[in-house]
Amino acid sequence: MKRSPSPVAHASGEGRRFAFFLLVGLIMAGGLALMADLLWRLPVDFVRWPILAVYAVLLFQLAFGFATMFFGTVVLCRRRDPLSLAATNPGDGPLPEDARTAIIIPVYNEDSRRVCARLRTIYRSLKSTGHLAHFDFFLLSDSTKPNVWIAEEVNWVETCRELDASGRVFYRKRRLNINKKSGNVSDFCRRWGGHYRYMVCLDADSLMSGETIVRLVKRMEAHPGTGIIQTAPALLNADSPFARMQQFVNRLYGRMSAAGLNFWQQGEGNYWGHNAIIRVAPFIEHCALPDLPGVAPFGGKILSHDFVEAALMRKAGYAVWLAYDLDGTYEETPPSLVDSAARDQRWCQGNLQHTWLLFSRGLHFGNRLHLFNGILGYASSLLWLAFLVLSTVAVYRLTQSGLTLFFLPSRLGLPLEASQQGLLLFLLTIGLILSPKAGVFLLLALDREKRAAFGGFLRVGAGVVFEIIFFTLLAPVMMLLHANFVIGVMMGRGVSWSAQNREGEGTAWLAALRAHGGQTVIGIGWGMLAWMISPAFFAWMSPLILGWLLAVPLSVWSSRAEAGCWLRRIGLFLVPEETRPADEVETLRRLLSELPEAPEPIPEVAADFGLIRALLDPSVNAIHTSLLRVKQLPVEQDASLGALRERLLREGAPALAQREKMALLGDFASCAWLHRELWLRPPDRLHPWWRRAIERYNRESLYRIPESA
Repeated sequence: MKRSPSPVAHASGEGRRFAFFLLVGLIMAGGLALMADLLWRLPVDFVRWPILAVYAVLLFQLAFGFATMFFGTVVLCRRRDPLSLAATNPGDGPLPEDARTAIIIPVYNEDSRRVCARLRTIYRSLKSTGHLAHFDFFLLSDSTKPNVWIAEEVNWVETCRELDASGRVFYRKRRLNINKKSGNVSDFCRRWGGHYRYMVCLDADSLMSGETIVRLVKRMEAHPGTGIIQTAPALLNADSPFARMQQFVNRLYGRMSAAGLNFWQQGEGNYWGHNAIIRVAPFIEHCALPDLPGVAPFGGKILSHDFVEAALMRKAGYAVWLAYDLDGTYEETPPSLVDSAARDQRWCQGNLQHTWLLFSRGLHFGNRLHLFNGILGYASSLLWLAFLVLSTVAVYRLTQSGLTLFFLPSRLGLPLEASQQGLLLFLLTIGLILSPKAGVFLLLALDREKRAAFGGFLRVGAGVVFEIIFFTLLAPVMMLLHANFVIGVMMGRGVSWSAQNREGEGTAWLAALRAHGGQTVIGIGWGMLAWMISPAFFAWMSPLILGWLLAVPLSVWSSRAEAGCWLRRIGLFLVPEETRPADEVETLRRLLSELPEAPEPIPEVAADFGLIRALLDPSVNAIHTSLLRVKQLPVEQDASLGALRERLLREGAPALAQREKMALLGDFASCAWLHRELWLRPPDRLHPWWRRAIERYNRESLYRIPESA
């Protein structure tokens, strides 16, 4: 059944889209005309067309970003957007009894204590709204480490006990990590999706207020033709300078960008994989992910599933909206440049896979554009690098020819020298990048309360100047990193998807040298070449060269939490969540600060501490086995597990591979049998490793005793 994609007149939305792309087209027409005319005037026939082609793609990206921020500023200045879901007030009444909603939190080798702190915050916030009866919580684990797995179960039980939430907060550990996060969500939909009308998908570092979640459900109820509503989460709890600047930029420009996206995309929005509400029935029916042709990294399983799921939902006739106006939705950001690059490398492979889907049948224009922009977000780095290489070659040929340069007159009739026209193109590029920042100050001037929440004009101005300098130096570093990622994917080098580092202690100098040493070498070599070609060309290239030369110290400094604390103390990069935090933000910070220091196991058992707890501790064993399925195994598999159980007892846990330990922990009969045998079997039939572990357990000395004690 086809659904109406928008609660407003379709013609109005098309008018907006026309205005948006008219502005993009005008910018591109002007920029390309200037560049083509300049290339015509210069004696660079051998690279003229390659430079123009690369510049055209890069200019589209710049023009698209400028138009997004421009129309976002216009929308926010009006303070009300009549063509948005927010324009239709769903009312303040109670939720319908059948509007059951699941809040799902997929996790993968995360710190479960911090995840459960967020879960408790959301639960209590929802309870304060009076609508808790409509919601259930699901902690969906794909963790592959025994220590993490057992800790998740223990912390889940403690959370349920603390909240008195038994029967409302559920935990599931998948046996097989098939299709990663998208497979985890699919597993939930198959098992429990029929019980719920909606699901709110969160990440391990997500936080949402109860009021925001209830408003999302009400909007879905008011618009039955809507399949997904994506919120625009603010960044939270940043400590290092790198993370604090990311948080500042996100909070300062994020709503403007989101409003600009919503301006043109309307009901053809995108899904970012978390902090969104989804209508479950059409998601199950229409959003199953296909396998891509070929093998990884380009083919096989789709990694960046969210863009594709939004496209499939829209293809089925349901709208996908961006709720840019909602507060109370948060996530965290990587603490360092190295951690951010590791995440980008995974995203790069996932986005480049979307090349297969660009011309798939039935997709809407907006979704194709989202896929294209996702690809371009990484491919543009390779294009910028190509543009710089071509420009260097052109300047080298011009200066080394030994001939007097003759510049043709402008075909556009411009009364400018060629150097002046080049400067005009440079100013156009800088203007497209920096001019949206003027919109921020306009919005702050119109909103005194928001201005105060950022610390006032002076602090905002200082923060903007500082982040411009920092990210200008960082831009060439990220360009080389992303270009390397793209080349790697094109050469068939895939990446593994591991847990994200959320609490880095700072990048060590050696780690920074490994990550950025090649860029420093390129900076030295390119700088020497630029100086040999021409001092003027060296000056033009100097911001890029300086960024490469400073990559290592910038990466180290910007990862240090103590440096971020100093920036906070002097009032730089303040955000509203620090000056005027919402209740749920304060609650989460209090819970995180009150987490006791995790007891550290003694070194000889640390690697297998989760296994020891699950097999020795009666309460943990009871929790763990209660969550396992009791089933009759094939004779061969049962015999294999039996042999593995005996090996574990006779050779000790260090003798088994991690996959073997996971297999035993995943089998009910094995866990029950091993628990019984460890306590009843004579010591001489156990490996000395187990005898020491049992002795330590009986003396409650499995943990390292702090020196201060």
